[in-house]
Amino acid sequence: MTGAATTGRPNEKQQERERTFAEWVTFGVATLVLLGVLGLIIYDWRALPSSPAMLEVQRVGQAERAGEQYLVHFKVSNSGGETVGTVQVVAELRRGGEVITAGEQQIDFLSPGESEEGAFLFKDDPDHAELELRVASYTLP
Repeated sequence: MTGAATTGRPNEKQQERERTFAEWVTFGVATLVLLGVLGLIIYDWRALPSSPAMLEVQRVGQAERAGEQYLVHFKVSNSGGETVGTVQVVAELRRGGEVITAGEQQIDFLSPGESEEGAFLFKDDPDHAELELRVASYTLP
């Protein structure tokens, strides 16, 4: 046999080849994109002021009859600049100034600009009483 046997492995000359122009351009563009994203993260973290959470809860639609109970949908929104956790929403149904039914819901977390929806169940018809929905508390992560 005349010739060297090939083992299937690239020889040392192929392993030590220099990068092509296209590889350098790709590397440069990827580096610029990475630095841009990193710069935006740092800018957002340091330069933009962080406003406190501003939570608002509102009733969505009319009460719906669900068997022996009434279903009241609500939506809680965070229009502030801070993420909050364990948002406690309280609903109180009053008649003549007296609380006849109350309920609580917890939303795991709300980021700035985020909204979540939920529902309360009441034995009494909320359309024939005064319904108060409010955010009672939240935690800071």
